[in-house]
Amino acid sequence: MTSAAGTQQQTPPPAPVRLAIANDYEVVVRGLQAMLEPYDDVEITELTITAELNLSPAVILYDTFGRLPGRDPTLAKLVREHRAPVLVFSWRTYPPDVALAHGAAGYLHKSCSADELVKAVVAIHEGHSVLGPATSTHASRFPRRTTWPGQQDGLSPRESEILACISRGMSNQEIAEQSFLSINTVKTHIRSAYRKIGVERRSQAVLWGVSHGLGDR
Repeated sequence: MTSAAGTQQQTPPPAPVRLAIANDYEVVVRGLQAMLEPYDDVEITELTITAELNLSPAVILYDTFGRLPGRDPTLAKLVREHRAPVLVFSWRTYPPDVALAHGAAGYLHKSCSADELVKAVVAIHEGHSVLGPATSTHASRFPRRTTWPGQQDGLSPRESEILACISRGMSNQEIAEQSFLSINTVKTHIRSAYRKIGVERRSQAVLWGVSHGLGDR
């Protein structure tokens, strides 16, 4: 647009999308906050580890770490109690069709980049559908600066999540059924996790998990 004086008036950039980040663990939401703060397209207004929100975000980014599809009261509460659309950020143990069936407005796999995550948040805010792949050839690649409980002890995200399930009293069979993994895969992750945290028995793993904030919430 050009004014009478011949100077061009620039259209102001759109306001950043007000974003709340939700997960059961503070280290997870803080990690996502650090990853997204450099972007002007989003404004992080609130972090929650209880699914309670005091402000009114335009979009809720929900990291499913520590939750399995069959046992996820957090997603149900976010959808039920808040008007903002929920974008689920997860990996293949939490299939997109399950997330959408429980009220999520979109789904993005954790192999995406930070740029892709921001674009997905903006798209959800604009009313578009976002459905990232349920699996990825780069499934082990996580966005830079993503964090999870036990990371400093050498645990992988999957090992940490399975330890969280054990700390909540779930059996290997329950973990396998609700995470869409084989029982042998679950046992492999458990053995690797036990070795890294220096325990030999399940009771010791539960005590370790509870003392490191992986207990029931």
